[in-house]
Amino acid sequence: MTNRRTVRGRTQNLRLWHVKELRAAAAAGVLLLVALIAEWSGAPDPITLVFAAAALLIAGATFVPPTLRRLMKGKIGVGTLMTIAAIGAVLLGEVEEAAMLAFLFSIAEGLEAYSLTRTRRGLRALLAVVPSRTTVLRDGRETDTPATELQIGDRMLVRPGERIATDGIIRDGRSSLNLSAITGESVPVEAGPGDDVFAGAINGAGVLTIDATRTAEDNSLARIVRIVEAEQSRKGAAQRLTDRIAQPLVPGIMVVSLLIAVAGGVFGDPLVWIERALIVLVAASPCALAISVPVTVVSAVGRASKMGVLIKGGAALESLGKVRAIAFDKTGTLTRNEPSVVGVRTLGGVARNHVLGIAAELETRSEHPLASAIVNTVSDVTPATEVKAVAGAGITGRVEGRLVRLGRPGWLNAGALSDDVERMQAAGATVVLVEDDGQILGLIAIRDELRPEAAAAVQRLRRDGYRVSMLTGDNGATAEALGAASGIVTVHAELRPEDKAGLVKRLRRDPGIAMVGDGINDAPALAAADVGIAMGAMGSDVAIETADVALMGEDLRHLPQTFAHARRARRIMLQNVGLSLGLIAVLIPLSLTGTLGLAAVVLIHELAEIAVIVNGVRAGRRGEALSDPASGRVTDAPSLASA
Repeated sequence: MTNRRTVRGRTQNLRLWHVKELRAAAAAGVLLLVALIAEWSGAPDPITLVFAAAALLIAGATFVPPTLRRLMKGKIGVGTLMTIAAIGAVLLGEVEEAAMLAFLFSIAEGLEAYSLTRTRRGLRALLAVVPSRTTVLRDGRETDTPATELQIGDRMLVRPGERIATDGIIRDGRSSLNLSAITGESVPVEAGPGDDVFAGAINGAGVLTIDATRTAEDNSLARIVRIVEAEQSRKGAAQRLTDRIAQPLVPGIMVVSLLIAVAGGVFGDPLVWIERALIVLVAASPCALAISVPVTVVSAVGRASKMGVLIKGGAALESLGKVRAIAFDKTGTLTRNEPSVVGVRTLGGVARNHVLGIAAELETRSEHPLASAIVNTVSDVTPATEVKAVAGAGITGRVEGRLVRLGRPGWLNAGALSDDVERMQAAGATVVLVEDDGQILGLIAIRDELRPEAAAAVQRLRRDGYRVSMLTGDNGATAEALGAASGIVTVHAELRPEDKAGLVKRLRRDPGIAMVGDGINDAPALAAADVGIAMGAMGSDVAIETADVALMGEDLRHLPQTFAHARRARRIMLQNVGLSLGLIAVLIPLSLTGTLGLAAVVLIHELAEIAVIVNGVRAGRRGEALSDPASGRVTDAPSLASA
């Protein structure tokens, strides 16, 4: 069954003729062509002049007014050079060449606007997967309600094939949810009562009733779009480089051109040297340089959003492309974050359930990731009193007045259970000991299974030349076992959050390190890294806001793809900067010696602008294929555009 509801934000595809600068350029081009034909056919000069002047006015209207407004604010840019060059050409009587300059510059401006608008649509398309209306249950009746009117607590009825209008919690029903358009996960996720669901997910075969936990304006997708669009204004090193070059270059070129005109007028024909000064002014224009990196950044970030990867602007993209070392958190990143009890050993005939019961009484109010695994094994729990957590060691409390403790081996003496501790840790389990009134009762082994795709993702990263390590607060034996299973050789264990951050800072001596974590417990390490990457950003404010890059899903196979995408985008940035600077270096002497005239320089320069735009847009092409770890089948990275 397909969703028949209208989808908010579904707009007509952007076409070239939708861009006003390109429409103006087309009209100016026709008039300029008529002027050239009139000149070639021997028509009177006034006729040719009228058509050329009309072409100049239409094309110039796309950049002269904005340039004048910026000048009034004291801002000098590329448009300033073009405006001065066009005015100078007119004063020299070269109206047709001035029209040609304006015509080609308006094309470049229009293509830039087109490429930026088109690539930004990738991120905005996230909102297009949310339905504009939904069914709400009120007073026992089904009401068709606009999604924008949803309030927290409203109960939505979502039928098979429909999309969920906002974030919520399932109250009734079971189904599979297709999240491919949001997170990039190709395999549907089973969901039932108590599970969180997110806006834009497609319901499978079951009927769900969902209590809204956010309004449509504040759901997970809307927040992600707002945060990432705000972060896109951040500029990477390459963008700052173009700014550093362009800002002094523009007034510098104007001064040099003035000197050429004055010196030439003193020692030669003033008209010839004024013309050459104007040509140098245009030849040195950094317009290609100014647009080369922003087009690449927006294109690459837009493409990444379709892959379920949120890159917060040019700074994050630039840093991501330079990363050579990657540090992984273990719990929830390399593992499923679904720990379960896999073994219990007791001493002195103590019952298994007694050991689990005391542990559950201590852990029932704990926020430790392993606490739920223990508590879920006991049906009836009475919380212990005077419970205190001992950082990096365990937890203490009182049960019926007795002092009880639960913690890692080393903090508590394993005694006769030492061999069992070593064996279970070697098998990849986390072991905690339970002590009652100074006597060890037993141990509990808990294991969080490795993600099925983790080993393949790590292998790919190592094959691509990355140095991969694991940072965890778990004990050394367990960490080494999971590291070996995932293919990670360098393992740092028994680390507290501040230890992870300090270690990441030391590792930053290498050129570029990324930290991959959950964005909450690992926030210090994410902030300390050159690039912080948060896994499973859906529904996590901290994950999105702390990290530089956020994977909306939890499929580790997206990591190698994301790094490859960033490296390629960075190469394109550098290509564009090199091409732009090289062009200026070649055109200035050719213009100064009179080898190239104004029309030739304008044509070459604007063709170069088009070239860097086209090259930059390449950063937004479809990413490489992903392989399904369960079936071995190769699938394309999901695309929002096809959702």
